[in-house]
Amino acid sequence: MKIAASLLILTLVTTTVFSQKVYDITTFGAKGDSSTNNASFIQKAIDEASANGGGRVLIPAGRFVTSVIQLRSNVELHVSANAMLLGSTKRSDYGTVKASALIVADNQHHISITGTGTIDGRGREVVADVDRMLKEGTLQDPQWQTVNPWGQKRSAEFNRPHLVTFNKCDHVTIKGILLKDAACWVETYHECTNLTIDSIRVQSTAYYNNDGIDIDNCSNVKITRCNVNADDDGICLKSNNDAAICENVEISDCVVRSSASALKFGTASHGGFKHVTVRNLKIYDTYRSAIALESVDGGTLEDVSIENIKATNTGNAIFIRLGHRKKEAPIGKVRNVRITNVKVEVPAGKPDKGYEMEGPALTYLHNVFPASITGLPGHPVENVTLENISISYEGGGSKQVAQFGLDSLAKVPEKEGDYPEFSMFGELPCWGLYIRHATGIQLRNVKLQYKKEDFRPAMVVDDVQQLQVQGLQIPTAQSAPVIVLKDVPEPALADMKLPYENSKAVKVWK
Repeated sequence: MKIAASLLILTLVTTTVFSQKVYDITTFGAKGDSSTNNASFIQKAIDEASANGGGRVLIPAGRFVTSVIQLRSNVELHVSANAMLLGSTKRSDYGTVKASALIVADNQHHISITGTGTIDGRGREVVADVDRMLKEGTLQDPQWQTVNPWGQKRSAEFNRPHLVTFNKCDHVTIKGILLKDAACWVETYHECTNLTIDSIRVQSTAYYNNDGIDIDNCSNVKITRCNVNADDDGICLKSNNDAAICENVEISDCVVRSSASALKFGTASHGGFKHVTVRNLKIYDTYRSAIALESVDGGTLEDVSIENIKATNTGNAIFIRLGHRKKEAPIGKVRNVRITNVKVEVPAGKPDKGYEMEGPALTYLHNVFPASITGLPGHPVENVTLENISISYEGGGSKQVAQFGLDSLAKVPEKEGDYPEFSMFGELPCWGLYIRHATGIQLRNVKLQYKKEDFRPAMVVDDVQQLQVQGLQIPTAQSAPVIVLKDVPEPALADMKLPYENSKAVKVWK
């Protein structure tokens, strides 16, 4: 009887899985001829599937052009192998004022995009059409003629369509698909719950602002086994609503390349980030930080665990910042962060040089920037542990390039309201790790080294309470001091391996 009952259950489950109704878009009139706009046919298939209780809308092999489509509840959009869903190259197909994303969903549930085919936004062509309309005066954009701080002119983000935008949706699955060449952010999930992104590929370097995966105030999120090559931030958590929070997020086993930061929390940080676990990331050729954790808009960033990160040819290893960009809000908090088992190689040159859309080069000469943990006076970053960390720098710091005297530590600018990034303070007085305005900092088995000599100290710690350092390794240093402590009461320093006697290597200032 037990065997019979089990077989009956298995039969019912199998029947349920394989009885999902398939809605082939070609039966609704769609043509995979690279020219027909199939939006109405695809939408009809989606609407009918949803109205009938759900099903799979199939994009078969072929090149199917579409403009904006809306995904409905209980519908799986399946892009099969050798299928390409091509975004329209006409800006007018995305709306008259703010550009819509190509695929949108609003307040839907149990929706998915699956398959091993391609969704291609054809961003280069869309941007070319945006520029054409702006020159003709048929599209408005107050930003377009403005030169940004990097000497560039570009159309505003609202005029360039995203590839996928889901808003307040529940039980969302994105799996297997290749998302390619958006004109702006690739995929954005606003205040969604129970979101799974698995084994997708993002190849999007067509234009600026091409974030790979943006998670905005979502909860119960799993991002696994993804491969992201993006012009802007790779995997990015955001918080654009101060009444919401990004929480219960797991990110694992991903490969990331970015012309901005690979793993980033922020810049938008109004509500905050809580209970986030990240593990097993491989990062390469990334212009800015391998790991960037930022709260600058009043939100709280807390209870974050990051482990097993390997980053090669990356402009910065770790950047943790508490700022105050949103002046009308109280200063937020950054606390309870643990980063372990991280290995980073930082070059002297530009890590994304030669990519189609490089990150904007700095306009001033500088030496290699250190990793950093920085709060604000009276508002420290709290309880950060760095354990089993190895950062190898190209080195080669030169006084002729830039110099910041150790007697001028107070002159390092606060820049509390500036856009947060590792180069925001300009030249810094050390080459390895800079910590300022913090409390409860633990460094365990941290190794800092360079390939070419650098005249600066390896580490500067300024205005830090409850500093604990155990097993710090700095194999070489051009001169003493190697570590500078300023306004650091009763630091606990143990088992350090420095190139000089501790009395000479560590300089303490009140």
